[in-house]
Amino acid sequence: MENDLIKSLKKLLGLMLGLSFVIVIMIGALVLVNINPDFLPKSEVIGSADLAEVNMQEGDLVKDGIHMSTGLVAEEGYETVIANCTNCHAADLIIQNRGSKERWMALIDWMQETQGLWDLGSNEEIIVNYLSEYYAPIQRGRRPNLVDIEWYELKE
Repeated sequence: MENDLIKSLKKLLGLMLGLSFVIVIMIGALVLVNINPDFLPKSEVIGSADLAEVNMQEGDLVKDGIHMSTGLVAEEGYETVIANCTNCHAADLIIQNRGSKERWMALIDWMQETQGLWDLGSNEEIIVNYLSEYYAPIQRGRRPNLVDIEWYELKE
């Protein structure tokens, strides 16, 4: 009985010494990297700037002509719209509206008078041109004529 207890204590002591050795090695490695960050190869070190660049690239992804993170049409001027408009409201608010140049200019004037929108300067023309081009009113007329219809006779 006492021999089993002694053997168990020896195993426990050996395990604790092994873990202590591993912990000392890990602390030494952390201290070494902290003192000399160039100790690790550059490809293994990922800093916050690298992560920000990766996130920025994912956020700027354009697929099938649509800016994926905003849903805006990715054509000339959309970056200016994102930079000036989505600071205060979601791009969905733009996408769900349509208007002519006059309508978009009136909305901008309203936002400047009542919502605290800053003077857009030369960006206003870029923004209005973009919005009136890609978010213009939809012309609706009669539905198109039916084609390729297979007519059938009603049976009584």
